[in-house]
Amino acid sequence: MRAFNAVFTRDLRVAFRRWSELAHPLVFFIIVVTLFPLALSPTSAQLRELGSGVLWVAMLLSSLLALDGLFRSDADDGTLEQLLLSPAAITVTVLAKVAAHAVVTLVPLVCLVPLAALSFNIPLVALPTLVLALVLATPTLSVLIALGAALTVSLRRGGSIVGLLVLPLTSPLLIFGARATDLGINGEPTAAPLFLLAALAALALALGPIAIAAAVRVGLE
Repeated sequence: MRAFNAVFTRDLRVAFRRWSELAHPLVFFIIVVTLFPLALSPTSAQLRELGSGVLWVAMLLSSLLALDGLFRSDADDGTLEQLLLSPAAITVTVLAKVAAHAVVTLVPLVCLVPLAALSFNIPLVALPTLVLALVLATPTLSVLIALGAALTVSLRRGGSIVGLLVLPLTSPLLIFGARATDLGINGEPTAAPLFLLAALAALALALGPIAIAAAVRVGLE
């Protein structure tokens, strides 16, 4: 637990020193969700129909903008190799880094999505479902991003490659998340897609750190 707290706190301090990198996903998300209503017909029915899909796609794309620095800076200065050689389990270290990345990147996006949903005339009664779906999707998305970043940690410019690796794997999150949001908008039961998102989150938290740790070792060789 001490190793987890040390790595988690250290990554938070490093991240908050790079405000420009933290702002990139948020600015990109705001631009995307602002341009869509301008390009579509201004009818509230059409905006509401397309709103859930646009919000989820914008959120997934925005989350990929900050993944390049998840392991690369530590690999460049040798910190990642020192963490691998430390007595702490590498899975604990990886989980701490993934948690810190989620706090500084995904949590602000999750907080911003409900506000952006109002521009698509999504009713207030559907916002709790939207937020819950985003929260349940966050662990799986964090693990997928970290896995892609670990596999390309040795590449100098691997951001585009990581996007190609991660985006297809986020399809279940997009499908179940948008479906839960649509059901919430129409006032129908949302338990089924939310349970599926929760199952994916549990699977990602159980197996993700092991896969990421193995990918880090492979990437540094």
